[in-house]
Amino acid sequence: MGLIEQIRDFSVPSPTKIVMVAIDGLGGLPDPATGKTELESANTPNMDCLAFEGNCGLMDPVSPGIIPGSIPGHLAIFGFDPLEYDIGRGAMEAIGINFDLQAEDIVARGNFATVDENNVILDRRAGRIATEKTTELCQLLDGMRIQDVNLIVRPVKDYRFIVVLRGIGLASGVSDSDPQVNGVKPRKIIPLNEPAAKTADIANKFIIRSKTILNKHHPANMILLRGFSKRPHFPSLPEIYKVQAAAISSFPAYKGLSRLVGLDVLETGNEIEDQFNTLDEYFKDYNFFYLHVKQVDTAGEDGNFSRKVELITRVDKLLGNVIRLNPEVMVIASDHSTPAIMALHSWHPVPVLIHSKWCRPDKINKFSENSCLKGGLGRFPAVQLMPQVMAHALKLGKFGA
Repeated sequence: MGLIEQIRDFSVPSPTKIVMVAIDGLGGLPDPATGKTELESANTPNMDCLAFEGNCGLMDPVSPGIIPGSIPGHLAIFGFDPLEYDIGRGAMEAIGINFDLQAEDIVARGNFATVDENNVILDRRAGRIATEKTTELCQLLDGMRIQDVNLIVRPVKDYRFIVVLRGIGLASGVSDSDPQVNGVKPRKIIPLNEPAAKTADIANKFIIRSKTILNKHHPANMILLRGFSKRPHFPSLPEIYKVQAAAISSFPAYKGLSRLVGLDVLETGNEIEDQFNTLDEYFKDYNFFYLHVKQVDTAGEDGNFSRKVELITRVDKLLGNVIRLNPEVMVIASDHSTPAIMALHSWHPVPVLIHSKWCRPDKINKFSENSCLKGGLGRFPAVQLMPQVMAHALKLGKFGA
């Protein structure tokens, strides 16, 4: 039994309200011209005030030196050990769009991408084509039958889609075709175990057929697949922590993860302001909120340092509205670092703060990577965040006699 399941035995219900703002890809690296990270460069008076009055630290999403994907990173901040609880990206995206994923289905996350005449990837995201274009392309690929397997293709958001393999004799143990970098060719999908041989064969044939169909649809003239998986089953986060919990996100993968761990997913718009407005609208109805901001990570992945700074500043301004709601506990967290100068997820620990009247204040003047290193929370595994949050909300009883 892991820590999260043991906590169920001594967590206690209470009306205390918690707001966790998860700023995707928050951590960064210094701009060579200024010596400051994106967070250090942003105007963040609200985060700085919360840091001064609260406790700060640095979290390792998985383990020091390990580069986390978004799903492992989010599992960790929810309190689930990502090394124990495994979810494929495909299943997350499918559940996020409310696709009726059946028990034996295999689903993969897909990107529309751009390749040159030599099949070298020029852009893994096909110029971030709009959802409307992705919907049209999915209709071209949907409904294939390869051997005795039906393939279902559905749009997700922007350049993202899912492909569902529905048939007999399928297994999820296959590699990805997406190398997750530009400048190389897509990988051939290979089985990682004998039962998955059929899945790999079907997936490779689907890619070949799709490339032929997409040949004249530049920049979306190729597909990349990753995260082949089945629908998993998880303990309920609201039952473990005895909270009424809601998730606010505009991105399907994070909606899917939230549903899997038992959170109510609230309808919201695509803009950052929409997420904070939704929090305000439903604040009286729940006592735990997970509010997810994706755009900061997108700017980091695009290598756009100034855009990432601008977005962090924008989030900080909106935090003023949360402060006025006066939740007993506020948390600023992240699933991983995405330094703009790398334009990739990185292994660097992420800054985190907990604000509560039961904190021993750090009196740190700036919420930043360097300042958080000196904070009272220290450096710790992200899977330990939720117990600390619940303790600061007086939602944990005594462990043992």
